[in-house]
Amino acid sequence: MSLLRLCAYSAGLSRSFAVDRAVRFLNGDYCHLCLRIWSNGERQIQDKTWATVYQRHYSAIPKKEDGKKRFWEQSQLLDVLEARIQQLQSDVVVDVKHSKVQIIKMQQRLKKTAAGNSQKNLPGEKAEKLKSGPAAKKSVTEGFKTHASRWMEKLNREKWIKPKNQTSHKTHDKPVPGKSSKGSLMVPGTSSKTITTGKRSMAKPKVEATASAATSSKGKENALQKKAKWKVSRTSESLAARFPGLQKVSSSEVSAMSSEEKPAVVTATGNEPVKEEELDGDQQSLTAPEKLLEDKEGNRYGDPQLRIRCYLEACVFVDDVARAHNYLLCHHRQLSKRTHLSISAYNIIMRMWAKKGSINNIRRLFVLIEEAGLKPNVTSYCAALECMGRMSACEKWIITRCLQQMEVDCMSVDDVFSQCVFKKDEREKVLRAVRLVQPEYQPLVSKDQPVCSLSLVEQFYAEREGATYPKLDFSLKELQDRFSLQLAMEKATTVTIDSVEALKPVTDHMAQMRELLATQRKHWEKALLQALKEKKRILSNNSQRSWNTCIYPFLCILDDQDYVNIMLQSLDKLSPSGESLLFMAEEMGNRVHNLYCIRQKSHSQMIEKLRRIYSSYAELLANDTETNGMLPRECWTSLEMEKCAGPSLLSDDTPWPLVLMVQLGSFLVDLMVHELKVRSNILNPTQEKKLIPVLYHMYTFRSNHKIGFIKPHPIVTQIQRIAMETKLIFESYVMPMLCPPVPWMSPKSGAYLLTSTKLMRATDGAIQHQLLLEKCRDEDLHAVLDSLNQVGNCPWKINKPLLDIIISIFNDKGSEKLSIPPPLSEAPEIPRFNPHDPSYTQIEKAYMKREGVKAKKKVAEMHSLRMDALYKLSIANNMRDEIFWFPHNMDFRGRTYPQPPYFNHLGSDVTRALLLFAEGRPLGPKGLDWLKIHLVNLTGLKKRSSIAGRLEYAESIMEDVLDSADHPLDGRKWWMNADEPWQALGCCMEIANASRSPDHTKFVSYYPVHQDGSCNGLQHYAALGRDVIGATSVNLLPCELPQDVYSGVAQQVEEFRARDAETGLKIAQVLEGFISRKVVKQTVMTVVYGVTRYGGRLQIEKRLKEIDDFPKDHVWDASHYLVVQVFNSLKEMFTGTREIQEWLTDSARLIARSGRTVEWVTPLGLPIVQPYHRIKNQTLKSSIQNLSINISHDANEKPDIMKQKNAFPPNFIHSLDSTHMMLTSLHCYRAGLTFVSVHDCYWTHALTVDTMNKVCREQFVALHSQPILEELSEFLLQKYCTRPLVASKPKKIQEYYKMVQLLSRVPHTGDFDLEKVKESVYFFS
Repeated sequence: MSLLRLCAYSAGLSRSFAVDRAVRFLNGDYCHLCLRIWSNGERQIQDKTWATVYQRHYSAIPKKEDGKKRFWEQSQLLDVLEARIQQLQSDVVVDVKHSKVQIIKMQQRLKKTAAGNSQKNLPGEKAEKLKSGPAAKKSVTEGFKTHASRWMEKLNREKWIKPKNQTSHKTHDKPVPGKSSKGSLMVPGTSSKTITTGKRSMAKPKVEATASAATSSKGKENALQKKAKWKVSRTSESLAARFPGLQKVSSSEVSAMSSEEKPAVVTATGNEPVKEEELDGDQQSLTAPEKLLEDKEGNRYGDPQLRIRCYLEACVFVDDVARAHNYLLCHHRQLSKRTHLSISAYNIIMRMWAKKGSINNIRRLFVLIEEAGLKPNVTSYCAALECMGRMSACEKWIITRCLQQMEVDCMSVDDVFSQCVFKKDEREKVLRAVRLVQPEYQPLVSKDQPVCSLSLVEQFYAEREGATYPKLDFSLKELQDRFSLQLAMEKATTVTIDSVEALKPVTDHMAQMRELLATQRKHWEKALLQALKEKKRILSNNSQRSWNTCIYPFLCILDDQDYVNIMLQSLDKLSPSGESLLFMAEEMGNRVHNLYCIRQKSHSQMIEKLRRIYSSYAELLANDTETNGMLPRECWTSLEMEKCAGPSLLSDDTPWPLVLMVQLGSFLVDLMVHELKVRSNILNPTQEKKLIPVLYHMYTFRSNHKIGFIKPHPIVTQIQRIAMETKLIFESYVMPMLCPPVPWMSPKSGAYLLTSTKLMRATDGAIQHQLLLEKCRDEDLHAVLDSLNQVGNCPWKINKPLLDIIISIFNDKGSEKLSIPPPLSEAPEIPRFNPHDPSYTQIEKAYMKREGVKAKKKVAEMHSLRMDALYKLSIANNMRDEIFWFPHNMDFRGRTYPQPPYFNHLGSDVTRALLLFAEGRPLGPKGLDWLKIHLVNLTGLKKRSSIAGRLEYAESIMEDVLDSADHPLDGRKWWMNADEPWQALGCCMEIANASRSPDHTKFVSYYPVHQDGSCNGLQHYAALGRDVIGATSVNLLPCELPQDVYSGVAQQVEEFRARDAETGLKIAQVLEGFISRKVVKQTVMTVVYGVTRYGGRLQIEKRLKEIDDFPKDHVWDASHYLVVQVFNSLKEMFTGTREIQEWLTDSARLIARSGRTVEWVTPLGLPIVQPYHRIKNQTLKSSIQNLSINISHDANEKPDIMKQKNAFPPNFIHSLDSTHMMLTSLHCYRAGLTFVSVHDCYWTHALTVDTMNKVCREQFVALHSQPILEELSEFLLQKYCTRPLVASKPKKIQEYYKMVQLLSRVPHTGDFDLEKVKESVYFFS
């Protein structure tokens, strides 16, 4: 029941009309009865000015004119029939107490209805039904069955006639009249249920069964039964009390039906889920299709739905009311387009009219929602109440009826305030409307937060008495001031910083080029502004066109200057070798979207509320306030509950699909290509003066694919290179935060103050991960969110002495040995030659061409590396006197990452060396020793030495360590030979300062000490399989000396090689003396993460090429031989590992073959789905060129079986190592430690290394003490194998039962004792 009945039919309707409306819900013959009800109601309310009802006069099926239109007419007819079926199913209310589908046979002898007695010819039908008493009970149900089945049969017949290549469901047998297949009639989201009321009235028309099972004389079935998900709606108690003659169908009535009756099925929709059944094997999946792109309210998130909602939101944002409303009506009036509308699309327009206080438009939208077969949700009623609250004089009875209707739809006013997202003064207006009829109403604020009950962390959250958490070394005033700085930076959306190249001395030529470039920028800015305004004027004057060409609203969501700035900044960052048009368009579209999201939050007026909440939240972190024992997430949640008035901090804006961003970006690129000009003689006035384009659109080939390319003119590139500009412009989210991040509280809220951030990072357009997270219970994600908050709250600062050294080398031609890229002036010159010159032979031309390609590739690589280093060093130099934070999120496997992309602790050796903890700790009695051990680890030496041996080696090289610290560039340069030279140099400086202090135990150290897992992937596999041999190889068992699995594999491969060399194998003889730990390390390390033999061969080939003495003509044969021996060696050393890996691979293969993507849940409750689907090629038409977009994350496509099976083992192990890290971070936080991680490498102060090691081992044991494989097996069986197989192709049946058996067969485990891990010194070292 919609708000239409609440507003448009509330007054002036007789009791008999209300009765008829109620009977309509139980009467299947709705198509005729509803017309009379509508007509009668309209006559009674035509004088009511507040109840305007629109009648629609349009034809969905055009008149048949000729044979060319026949196929189109059939398609249109299918749309109408499907919509009609959906309308019937959504409007009929059936009260059923039982969840199981029961098939009841109906009597075969049913008389046909006389021609003159059809229901449409019975004018007194309504009164007769109301007076018939018990007979009404029969006729109501039977009437719907009769009418619905006729529509369903017609729909089934039309679908059969439709060409097979246009249908997604094919049947084996021809349909028998009156015995149509149920599966072909189902509308998505519905299912079927058999209901009857006993003996049928002989006067009723014949019922055609919607699903039947015809059995031959030999007992063989000729029809396949199809079933799908369905829901059943209960009749409200008030309706049942009002109409006692409409009785419920009891189980006794159902079971008493005659066994001679044929089965009849009635479809219904509602609120009670019923067990899902198997679909027919002819479909791509043995089970019902997954709804990965639907949220909890049924809103779909496919590209068409997202484009519509984004368009509407953009129109509303720029207050283009007419365009938004007309766009919605355009889609609603066409049934083929209406299927792309979800309730959220109607709500967007409803909220727009609510701002205007237009109750009439709200009523009309409720009518549209009903026509679309949708049901209003909480947001719909919220918009209606807001509209009533904005009206100067709203009748109380209207609000009362609205609240009553919400109760009928199982919603409450408290749901509105707890579930809806408010902007500006929306909350106050809704509250005003409610208080007009309930003056004492106060929104319910629940102060009790749900507690995570997962077994791994149950004790962590339960034992809270006396628990304290570390505070930051800042006062409350300092944190509040830092918040203001960060807020100002995000509101500005961009940050301009000095380039480290500005430290170079400025020459006259450089100054001239800088001035020239600034002048040109002003011309370009003016040209782009003028062209953009003209383009917008043309687009705004055009009539509404198709979606692909209508981007006008998205060109209005920002100021014109913002678009111009984005274009000019993209020009500055463009590589001299150019960039692909698709990449450039996507990047520019993404920047527009990010800026738009910030503008929306500012527009919602939530900034002041954010300031108040953050100011109170800072009391939890400040060192001059009391400790309250709350976690950051808990504190922020409680503050939001207390300060609930005003706009919400959350945002409910629709994510932009990839195609939209590319479309908008390509428009801006096209504008740049056509409008940006430069004089051809700007560098040489003696040449001819003419305007030439700054950018060229060209085509090139990449991997045999022709792609569009944007390349700058060499004149512009030359000016930029000489100018070496002193300023760099970045988006605000690129920079580290100047205050502690907002704690993650849900998948939608956390990290930056204004910048929108995903909890789970994914490629643009992939949203199935986000939807999966939003469907989880809040408490199930608490441990994951708290872990992200812990690592994100760690403050950092810059190692300034080291930064100065690195910048000096960067500005002095760099150093490839030290990973400081040289400038482009050091790049090799690209050879130039005329291919038509007859003096060159064909061989010489081919050689020159190859050399030219190599030189161009080298130049492009050097530019990329140089710019990357320039950005990192410039950001570090800008933050040299600041304290900053890295907000974190995670990938779809749960691995955590800092969000600033350029400068963070997950970067290279250079960026890691530049970072220090902002809070120091005294070294204590063992801290200096840990610094020395850490230094030895960074050198890459003594990997097989004991802790004591490494410490002894460190003492022996102290002279070199001190020399490196004192004379890094003009001394012995010992540090330059380390594996991680810059981190080693930083450690040398810290050791020198500590050892020279009066008391090194009191020396305050800021340097992070690392503890790295010993081939962490194999550690998890060995623990899963309880493999003693494997556990020993990766240091799970305590040993006197660390076991190096890489050296062990290299030793075993050498034994294989020696054995083969004795038999006369040539390649084995060639490899003598060349097999080392370095050659096999990368392959051993990545084989656990799913590397194939092909990939392993490439890795070994690369290592062999680095050996100068190895004969290059044997590289291919040697790499092929070695990769086989490495895999054989691992199979012998890790038998349990291979069994588990093969089980995971085979399981994923069968799951993917069944048409499903692989999903699982980590031990910390994080849901994971592998986003690997078949590539969908989508062509986007734009003015500059047609762009081909390959989308591999579309959840509507079939799974990519190869990627699903190959990725499952490594992704599963990654999810375990992320779980281990999160557990360690939580317990380190409880212990008061500073803790961050780089996946399986854990960082802390030298003082607390021992404590962190203890926590790390305890949590690894706790994790693997869980029945991980058994729970995974149970989850997979429950998700993929719970539906009984009804009928299918033999091959599908065989694969189904094979999958069931495989998933049930958990690999056997050994007898390794996990408790031994707690005693292993070299587990992490």
